[in-house]
Amino acid sequence: MKTSVRSLLVASAVLCAGASTAFAHAFPDHASPAVGSTVHQPPAEVKIWFTEALEAAFSTISVLDAEGHHMEKGKAKLDPGDQKLLEVDVGTLAPGRYKVDWRVVSVDTHKTQGSFTFTVAP
Repeated sequence: MKTSVRSLLVASAVLCAGASTAFAHAFPDHASPAVGSTVHQPPAEVKIWFTEALEAAFSTISVLDAEGHHMEKGKAKLDPGDQKLLEVDVGTLAPGRYKVDWRVVSVDTHKTQGSFTFTVAP
């Protein structure tokens, strides 16, 4: 009897450990422009690669200049070939510092959000 209870407990622990990795949150893996970077060529878009696939309808990127004006042109979209890549087109960015705010929902419905900056050099 003790052996079957022990086996049940071990099996439960293994299942719970697997569930925590299966239901992970989406966090940025890397971005272009890179987080905190200074670029000499203004980007045409801002791209963020995440650790999990995203729900397009509930995932956004905002790009703000130093005065808080939105610089994105249209809505953020997922790359058709990579459901972990969220990108948004931006207008012509003048030299200065930009803040990128992101809010995403992973395919397992977990929400995450954050921000980072990059600078366009004169």
